[in-house]
Amino acid sequence: MHQSSTETAAKPDSRPQIRDRPSLRWWVLAVVAVAQLMVVLDTTIVNIALPSAQSDLGFSNGDRQWVVTAYALAFGSLLLLGGRVSDMFGTKIAFLLGLVGFAGASALGGAAGSFESLVIARALQGVFGALLAPAARSILTTTFTDGRDRAKAFGVFGAVAGAGGAIGLLLGGLLTEHLSWRWTMYVNLVFAALAFVGGALLFNRSGRDRAATLDVPGTLLVSTGLFGIVYGLANAESHSWGSADSWGFLVAGAVLLAAFAWWQTGATHPLLPLRVLLDRNRGASYLAVLILGAGMFGVFLFLTYYLQQTLGYTPVRTGLAFLPMVGVMVVTSVLSTTVLVPRFGPKPVVPLGMGLAAGGLVWMTSLGLHSSYAAHIMPALLVSGVGIGLTTPPAMSLSTYGVAAQDAGVASAAVNTMQQVGGSIGTAMLNTLATTTAANYIIGRNPRDPQVLAQAALHGYAATYWWSAGLFVIGLVVSVLLYRRGTTGSGPVIAPGAHI
Repeated sequence: MHQSSTETAAKPDSRPQIRDRPSLRWWVLAVVAVAQLMVVLDTTIVNIALPSAQSDLGFSNGDRQWVVTAYALAFGSLLLLGGRVSDMFGTKIAFLLGLVGFAGASALGGAAGSFESLVIARALQGVFGALLAPAARSILTTTFTDGRDRAKAFGVFGAVAGAGGAIGLLLGGLLTEHLSWRWTMYVNLVFAALAFVGGALLFNRSGRDRAATLDVPGTLLVSTGLFGIVYGLANAESHSWGSADSWGFLVAGAVLLAAFAWWQTGATHPLLPLRVLLDRNRGASYLAVLILGAGMFGVFLFLTYYLQQTLGYTPVRTGLAFLPMVGVMVVTSVLSTTVLVPRFGPKPVVPLGMGLAAGGLVWMTSLGLHSSYAAHIMPALLVSGVGIGLTTPPAMSLSTYGVAAQDAGVASAAVNTMQQVGGSIGTAMLNTLATTTAANYIIGRNPRDPQVLAQAALHGYAATYWWSAGLFVIGLVVSVLLYRRGTTGSGPVIAPGAHI
């Protein structure tokens, strides 16, 4: 199952090499950050535009979830395949092809004349995003091999990944209010063009490993398994958890993923080599990213509903409300990866971030019908932002720390898979909790009373904040138990021969 060191050494280096001089690495970071921002913000930028798109295209409330879910289904279920394709054919080809495909799908979505064409475009965005995202992370992993520079790079990358959702809310509000919902799609062409030019200029064509083969059975098992999990969770929004349309897909997805794990132990060319997962720090990081993806929806998604529907904020004002949180996330992201983790290691830093994120969400449970931004909302956002900033970049960086060059793409894909699946779990689970809690509150009260409906919504939001806080507490416990003591060191983090 495992290749010998001689075989590994004989393989061509499939990592892109930077032109001219190492100082251009920071321009590479800028290109990768633009591509990552495009992929991340696309998960939230469309949310604010949905009411306008629904009015324009005339689809129902029951159908509107698929504009979001189609992207998540394709993205989450194909990420591991995208990572392996990146390893097989080279990250430059995968990166540029992903950009072109994502831009084309975005253009189709912006020009959509029907609900069906919009959903198809969103699914295609997910397909090409699944190719682009692991290639981008793999480029970053193999470009910054020095411990100190790598920490800085992942600090910036983590800040972009963590803040992309909030930036999407702000940008979506601006575009929808002042142009059209269609520009939440068209704007991706600008990001893609910038990243394409930068990638084409900065990288030589990377070598192709012609000896590598694709694990077709593993690809089918993991793709269909993740599809089943995400589809089952998405159905929980419109069906009860007891419906076969929900639990049936969840059970089938779990069985398929278990079969995938078994298959990987004996596959000649495994899609996800278990050696990538079995390192304690990497395993802890994957779980941390999964929990962060689920818990962060309690901040972005339901606080957005609260600001717009309860307090009457406009889409633009809602996006602006998140900016202080974005600011502290950027600062603490850089601080955590450049100062705290190198000095103290991940074991105290990541649990601290999880605890602060949980505390911020508990604070949000006290928000009422007339809470002020400065006194009640912003402090809770700042605490949560510090916690997420302390947690996300170290987890993302350590999730690929020490992987061999031939595994860099699939390791990066596994991180994105965890984040996307976590977000899907958060969307389905928390939305179901919010709806159920609100419905239970109305029982025995006048359902036509606006005050009753407003209080019911508040109870629903509070339930999501409590459960999101609980997820972060679980993350705190997991990270305390799994992360090793001590620092990770400052030496090379990928196999020799894969340097820039």
